[in-house]
Amino acid sequence: MCNRRAVMEKEPEKSVKGRPETKRANRNIDGGWAWMMVLSSFLVHLLVMGSQMALGILNMEWLEEFGQSRGLTAWVSSLSMGITLIVGPFIGLFINTCGCRKTAMIGGFLTSLGWVLSAYATSVHFLFITFGVTAGIGSGMVYLPAVVMVGQYFQKRRALAQGLSTTGTGFGTFLITVLLKYLCAEFGWRNAMIIQGAVTLNLCVCGALMRPLDQVEKNWRDCMEKISDHKEISGPTLLNNEDGKANGVLHEEVKNGTATVDHETSCNKESTINEMVTKDMSKLGILKTVTRMTVAVRSGCRAWYSSYFGTASLFTNKVFVAFVFWALLAYCSFVIPFIHLPEVVKLYGVSEQNNIFPLTSIIAIVHIFGKIILGYLGDLPCVSAWNAFIVSNFTLGVSILILPLMHTYASLALVCALIGFSSGYFSLMPVVTEDLVGIKQLANAYGIIICANGISALLGPPFAGWIYDITQKYDYSFYVCGLLYMVGIICLLLEPCLKSKNELSEKSNASPDV
Repeated sequence: MCNRRAVMEKEPEKSVKGRPETKRANRNIDGGWAWMMVLSSFLVHLLVMGSQMALGILNMEWLEEFGQSRGLTAWVSSLSMGITLIVGPFIGLFINTCGCRKTAMIGGFLTSLGWVLSAYATSVHFLFITFGVTAGIGSGMVYLPAVVMVGQYFQKRRALAQGLSTTGTGFGTFLITVLLKYLCAEFGWRNAMIIQGAVTLNLCVCGALMRPLDQVEKNWRDCMEKISDHKEISGPTLLNNEDGKANGVLHEEVKNGTATVDHETSCNKESTINEMVTKDMSKLGILKTVTRMTVAVRSGCRAWYSSYFGTASLFTNKVFVAFVFWALLAYCSFVIPFIHLPEVVKLYGVSEQNNIFPLTSIIAIVHIFGKIILGYLGDLPCVSAWNAFIVSNFTLGVSILILPLMHTYASLALVCALIGFSSGYFSLMPVVTEDLVGIKQLANAYGIIICANGISALLGPPFAGWIYDITQKYDYSFYVCGLLYMVGIICLLLEPCLKSKNELSEKSNASPDV
């Protein structure tokens, strides 16, 4: 796996050296505006994923306000987290037709609208629509373009770039947890959601920073610029010809004393020709825009269908299918500490220490370093990203299992630190996915992975809440979800067995070329 990744890293360099035109067209790859994309993606993770990880504060307010069961109330945050990820494959189709910039800006507006409308909720079911569905869809429309654009702008140090951008989740969890606590205490949870909705509107600015880098779009833009330049040149040529004729007639008729009449006639001809050229150019521009949109929609739909349901479907890759099973079982366990940790703190009587330095903030801070360190390790040619991914997942699963056994603040803080660092494997997910399916299928494959994570996040917290309603203890919730996480890790450990047949077929196909 390590050697394969090293070879894959060298291939883009060879292709760039062999194609100077491609290098000039994509001069911002690995530099320039690429770092602005990292900043934009960082802010998206801070405002979207960080807010969702801090929903434990609002969850407690909703329990007191509406007096519903913990299982039903937890569905609000679960819907928001789940739908943000579940819509990934469909947002991918939307990106192919509209582009990342427009998709992210529309998503930013929807997310802000969901926060503001939720401030006027009269029941938990009202929050299902406004916060769970509306804000969830908007967050998904911002989140996927942020990940995809970083992948497009970076070829070297892609894991490190993803790690730096996704650290926004940790910063957001820490900052927004403190912010929501303060706003809820000073202004109430309804006004707090309005203020947070205004802050979330900055996602539209993050979307505006997402300049398209797709080669097809650049080719279309270059063609349109050449056509417009050609029209601008041919337009004045016609005018110059008419000017020449008019000047010739004018020179002849100056002698006859009729210069004023011919000058007015030439001006009328110039204005008429300018109007005709303008109308023709506008019609041509509309026609080309419609044609471009039609071609984009058709090609996007065909690529989307072939990736999911065609003969070259991603589901023919057995290792990728095992990876999807891991995603279905894993994410429910990861989100449970963020949602139910405030309640656990109350049950264990460590609220005073937690108010001084919240445990969720410890997870968030260490999570930042975990993503950067694991991202750096994932780019090293001597380190297998797959092995680092499995080790970090195993550490996370064990930490979730033993968390209910910790009844003091110090022991809870230690386990939360382990959860924060090991959950930094998110910076390796795009890299591992690329190793499994290749760079061409990365966007579609990653959409499936985050969709599976979304289903897991949608069902996990309510499941834990229902277990508490039955047993009146959160211990069993952590035990069950931790065991499910271990089952998912077993699916990852089957990779050598599932991959052997695929590698044999690939080697047999590649041997004639050698």
